[in-house]
Amino acid sequence: MHSMPLPRLYAHPFSSYCQKALIALYEHGTPFEYCSLEDPQAREELATLWPLQRFPILVDRGRVVLEASCVVEYLDLHHPGPRRLIPADPKAALEVRMLDRFFDNYVATPQQKVVFDARRPEDSRDAYGVAEARTMLEAAYAWLDRHMAGREWAAGDDFSLADCAAAPFLFYADWTHPIAPAFSQVRGYRARLLARPSFARAVDEARPYRSYFPLGAPDRD
Repeated sequence: MHSMPLPRLYAHPFSSYCQKALIALYEHGTPFEYCSLEDPQAREELATLWPLQRFPILVDRGRVVLEASCVVEYLDLHHPGPRRLIPADPKAALEVRMLDRFFDNYVATPQQKVVFDARRPEDSRDAYGVAEARTMLEAAYAWLDRHMAGREWAAGDDFSLADCAAAPFLFYADWTHPIAPAFSQVRGYRARLLARPSFARAVDEARPYRSYFPLGAPDRD
């Protein structure tokens, strides 16, 4: 009888979206093959599997699963661990998915706008767009600070998909556009996420690549 091959995750350790998927794998304790995109062969395989070459992707049981949020949902269905990252209750699950979209759209997207702009040649930079992105981050921090009052995790009482998203996105957002001391709830939440073993592991695996951060990676964290 042949055993099933392990799921394969095509990912880069320094990527925030890859860390989102890795947190779920580590939370579930799922054995998997880590196809690091530092490896040229893994990059070639990714290009064949997904011509848009965005990552992470998960390959499992003949299926290619795209997008980090969907990878987390897939793992919850097919490789569940001791706790679900998407609640079984549909109303609670909707809250989790809503917060996941918040972190993707209003923290990760403007944060990456600033970072990607810094990687452009100076004559191709978009100062207006960067200023808009920083304004959005400030607004997102302010909303999240109010939302997190009295909460440990982003949605409900348990660690969930929403926290898988929040951890890497707030981690890099604070490097890119520092979270002001006035946003004490956000800063406390970010610290709790950094203390979570699954995310602490992802952060440690990414340490060798901090020179890739174009704005200069801080010594903290």
